[in-house]
Amino acid sequence: MAGLKLVCGLILFMLVVEPMATTALTCGDVVGLAAGCIGYLQNRGGRRPSRGCCNGVHYLNRRARTTRDRRTVCRCLQNTARRISGVNYRLAESLPAKCGVRIPFKISLSTNCNRVR
Repeated sequence: MAGLKLVCGLILFMLVVEPMATTALTCGDVVGLAAGCIGYLQNRGGRRPSRGCCNGVHYLNRRARTTRDRRTVCRCLQNTARRISGVNYRLAESLPAKCGVRIPFKISLSTNCNRVR
């Protein structure tokens, strides 16, 4: 039963998210894709990020193809992190590597998003 719910959820996710792939990323897209990581980033998700978190990170990385998109991701992650209490910024910095993703900027409040390429 739980497996069926997961499959249905993934299909719904693909139907909603896939049409957005042809447009520029918005902060809403970023937040939606990164939402599964919040518990981990607040030290509530165990020692490793969940598969859902990493799936969102992978998809977000694939979507952020242009400099504009990567800057949007950078700014949105910074602004969102400032509004969420209890974020462990060391976990945020290491999140791409823990999910097996290489990104062209450091996830940090000190990153100058205007310099992201």
